[in-house]
Amino acid sequence: MNKIKSYKELISLNETLKPLMGMRNNTNFQYRENDLKEILVCGGTGCHSAQSDEIIENLKTSIKNNNLLDKVKVSLTGCFGFCAKGPIVKIFPDNVFYVNVSPNDAEEIISEHILKGNIIDRLLFEEPTIKQKVKKHDDMSFYKKQLRIALRNCGVINPEDINEYIAENGYIALGKALSSMSNEDVINVIKKSGLRGRGGAGFPTGLKWESTLNASSHEKYVICNADEGDPGAFMDRSVLEGDPHSVLEAMIINGYAIGSNNGYIYIRAEYPLAIHRLKVAINQAREFGFLGKDILGTGFNFDIELKYGAGAFVCGEATALIHSIEGNRGEPRMKTVSSSKKGLWSKPTCVNNVETYANIPAIMLNGSKWYSSIGTEKSKGTKVFALGGKINNVGLVEVPMGTTLREIIFEIGGGIPNGKKFKAVQTGGPSGGCIPSKFLDTPIDFDSLNAIGSMMGSGGMLVLDETDCMVNIAKFFLEFTVEESCGKCTPCRIGNKRLHEILTKITEGKGCEQDLYDLKELAETIKDTSLCGLGKTSPNPVLSTMKYFMNEYEDHVIYKKCSSGSCQALLNYFITDKCIGCTKCSKICPADAINGKVKEKHVIDNTKCLKCGACLDSCKFNAIVKK
Repeated sequence: MNKIKSYKELISLNETLKPLMGMRNNTNFQYRENDLKEILVCGGTGCHSAQSDEIIENLKTSIKNNNLLDKVKVSLTGCFGFCAKGPIVKIFPDNVFYVNVSPNDAEEIISEHILKGNIIDRLLFEEPTIKQKVKKHDDMSFYKKQLRIALRNCGVINPEDINEYIAENGYIALGKALSSMSNEDVINVIKKSGLRGRGGAGFPTGLKWESTLNASSHEKYVICNADEGDPGAFMDRSVLEGDPHSVLEAMIINGYAIGSNNGYIYIRAEYPLAIHRLKVAINQAREFGFLGKDILGTGFNFDIELKYGAGAFVCGEATALIHSIEGNRGEPRMKTVSSSKKGLWSKPTCVNNVETYANIPAIMLNGSKWYSSIGTEKSKGTKVFALGGKINNVGLVEVPMGTTLREIIFEIGGGIPNGKKFKAVQTGGPSGGCIPSKFLDTPIDFDSLNAIGSMMGSGGMLVLDETDCMVNIAKFFLEFTVEESCGKCTPCRIGNKRLHEILTKITEGKGCEQDLYDLKELAETIKDTSLCGLGKTSPNPVLSTMKYFMNEYEDHVIYKKCSSGSCQALLNYFITDKCIGCTKCSKICPADAINGKVKEKHVIDNTKCLKCGACLDSCKFNAIVKK
């Protein structure tokens, strides 16, 4: 491929390549006899680890064996978002969505669906609430309320084929910016769009770009923060795996807007597939002339380098990340001077995360008015959430700001499995807060979540049901924070350790009322005095659970009981009248704590019981309870 030398050449190539995507984007596509049928197979990390590569190979083999090479095309794509049901396979022109596909299903997909036109019922998704099979993903409750902007190309294009990205108007926003807009024009579009950073802090992106542009220096830097460390969060990884060119394009636009020629993507080394796709995309972008010198014949130079993080959570904080790129220990600094004035190598630096960048080309193409019409007054656009925990539909969800928690959990997420009751939802990752059911109708945006003691964070959303103990949940997140604290400031290094010790004492039934007072006072002190965002937000799980679930803390401390049945030290097991005397529990008990004769009700000696739960798991008659 020769380098594209002008915006005009790019437009011409875009028009030539558009038919590549006609079938995938148009639900009313008129299929003709000579058109290729298409099979898309998810190649995100989740499906990749569940043998999606083997599915692709088996599909290709079956296509060859059935002499269909000129009739059917198999393509790799990025993540469809419905990760718990992967591997996902999608068939065009029928627009049929198959879930939980295995390599052994490949031959049947070709012989039944492709050759005979028979939809394979057992591979269709079944709606958990109505127990009905659904053929098209557009009809699934998981997708109905979603609006995909950052994820617009994930599950649509082959992330390793730049032609498909260009066919989807890729790099057109860059061409438009370089050929007809000044630096200020670009920044004004981003400012007017209302886009706020999706990494957690929610700082207005346009203002950050403007501040870096106005900083006086002949050398400036662009950084993409791809150090996604929240447990359970994978939205940035999915964007990089499914649509890496959108991030590259946005970074180049960012470089043009602020007057920078150098960009870095700081990505954790635990993301090998994302790193591979980025390397492929960077090489392709250089080959086509979107990176390097004289981009699109405009005289603008920009290139991007990958930097690998070692998996330290604190390196998601901008100043710690900058220190790590410089070769120093990844520790934060006091933000007396912003990175836009003095960042990498003490030069003005613009740091945005992956999801923020993924929105930029769409904003440049569709305009600030379009983007600002989506969302709430102070939080524009959409947000991607990693929805997990006690929920039927686990996966990535992108919704307009202002969508309520109830809509996400019960309509998109399909509600709580096994008839259990909703108890709380934890948003914002390990530094977020737990939100009780009375706030389910809260419209989600940066400010409303902060107002109820939680935060947007990077977008983790963990649903909890009636069997979750909120004291134990707070301890769980503190364990992560204690492990990941860089140790530079005392409140975070020592304070969080003490918080965790008090929580452990309470969950073991050794707490006293003074512990509750100490817990709250110490959490507030850590929040007020820590150096960086990690320390300042780390007590959120403790403070929010104490605010909304104080009765559970009091149960543990005063009555020495855990009402949800999570804290082993506070539990006792009992055998009810349902026992028929089958003797299975007594045979499996490792402590010989269960006594009874055949066909007679058994009894547990709680002084001997190890509380391992083996008896509960083994009983087929639901005769054993814990309380």
